[in-house]
Parts: sequence; structure tokens; C-alpha cells
Amino acid sequence: MDGLGRRVIVAAFDGWNDAGEAASSAVAHLRAAGEYEPVFSVDPELYFDYQYTRPQIEADGEGQRLLRWPETTLLRPVTEGEGPQLWLLTGVEPARAWKAFAGEIIDVALREDVTGFVALGSMMSDVPHTRPISIFAGSETESLRTTLGLERSTYEGPVGILSVLADAADSAGIPSAGLWASVPHYVAGHTPSPKATLALLERLGELSGAVVPAGDLVTQSAAWEASIDAAAADDEEMTEYIRQLERTRDTWDSPEASGDAIAQEFEKYLRRRPDGPGGNGPTKPGRDDPRR
Repeated sequence: MDGLGRRVIVAAFDGWNDAGEAASSAVAHLRAAGEYEPVFSVDPELYFDYQYTRPQIEADGEGQRLLRWPETTLLRPVTEGEGPQLWLLTGVEPARAWKAFAGEIIDVALREDVTGFVALGSMMSDVPHTRPISIFAGSETESLRTTLGLERSTYEGPVGILSVLADAADSAGIPSAGLWASVPHYVAGHTPSPKATLALLERLGELSGAVVPAGDLVTQSAAWEASIDAAAADDEEMTEYIRQLERTRDTWDSPEASGDAIAQEFEKYLRRRPDGPGGNGPTKPGRDDPRR
């Protein structure tokens, strides 16, 4: 089978893999744009640490208070139309038993004849908000790299649940790919990032062949960029810093630039994380730290 096939799981998780809420917002956008039904949910008692990810108390439309537990749920379209169908896997990154967690998800995928798996993630990077959002598209599946022109990452280091799920999918014979958006690290106060969400969805549509509606994300992206422009206008140091990032990005985008630039930025980001090997937890961001 060429490409990702007809039934493609699109996965995104809150937290470690989700800078600027770009990935989780992409799946939320897909869910709001279509009609979905749950296929499977994991047992939260097995995988979540409630001191880290606490249950939430909410009020429903009738004013009744409900306790909502952290979850990870697989959703499928209610109706299957023509062309590729996007299934959605969304929730909270588990705190433990990752092998068992991934095994449950992949068992359901095999039972439902899922043909492809795409992980959506986002990372804080040294990139300007004024340029198109960079998307690293990679795969460990050789057939996908050949068919879809994807890259193979050379990164070595700590990973999140998306990498574990993609590895489990590949091992089970389900072709997998990953899309990672680079979110400007200096826009933490302007979360979520609709521009990064839109970039992920556009690349997802190209990769899967599915119709992915943009909705009002184009308008939201323009407003997001304008709000950062306004915030930077009164800060001379920030304005100059953004100009430096723009010059660097323009160099990357020039015909002479290496095609590995985005992949190298991704790997640099992961190595800098304080929870990686030798990390000691949160630290004050340094000059070269993407959280600065």
C-alpha cells in the first residue's frame, strides 16, 4: 500500500509534546469540524498520576457538577465518505506503563483496520513569528519516506509518548509519520498559537490526502501575529532579536541552505530540555535556551 492508506490515526497529547498548544488544538479543530464517535478509551487508573494530572470538577449545561478524569480516547468519523478518513487520538500523556498504553492503542488500531498513524507535535524554537511556521515531517517507515518524501531523524535522546506510539505502530506493520511545528519560544504569553496549528493541519492534509478544513484559523493566525507585532513594537531589544531570527530564517530558506536545518533545530531543542539525560529540572533559560 502506498502512503498512509484510507484510515489514518492522527495523534496529539497535551503537555510535553505540545508547545503553544499547537498539536492538541489541531486535533480539537478536526474534531469540531466533523462528527466523531468514541472507539476506545484507556482506563485512567492504569496510566495517570492524579497528583500530576488531577481530575477536574465541571458543571454541565444543566448546572450539575461532574468529575472529569484525565483520559486518552480514540475517535472515528461517524460516516465514512470518499477518500482518506482521519481518526483522532487525543488526551493526556500517560505517567506510567507506556509500553502497555501503546500496546492497547495499537491493538485497537489493528482490530479496526487502521492503515496509517500520524503524530502531531510542537516545540519551542529559535524562529521568528513573522515567517511561515516550519514543519519537520519525518518517518521511520522506509516506504513512507520514499513515497511521501519524508526525512529520517538522526536524533538520539529522551522522547515523549508520540515516539513510543509511532514505534509500536511501525512494529505492528502500521506505517507511521510525525509532524512537528516550530513555535517561536518568545511568544509564551500568546498561547495558543493558531499559526502553528494551521501549519500542522495544512501539512497533514498534504501528507494524508484527506480534506482538512482551515475554518477561521487563517483569521486567527493573522490576529495572533499582529498581537505579537504590537507587543514587540514597544520593546527595542525584542524587535532587534526578532530581526536576527528573521535573518537566520531567511538564510535557511535560501537555495543554498541545508535541507537538514529544521531537523537540526528539532534535535537541538530536545537536547536542551531540563528533563533530558543529566537534567536537574527547570532552570533559568540561558542565552541559547529555546525557552528564553
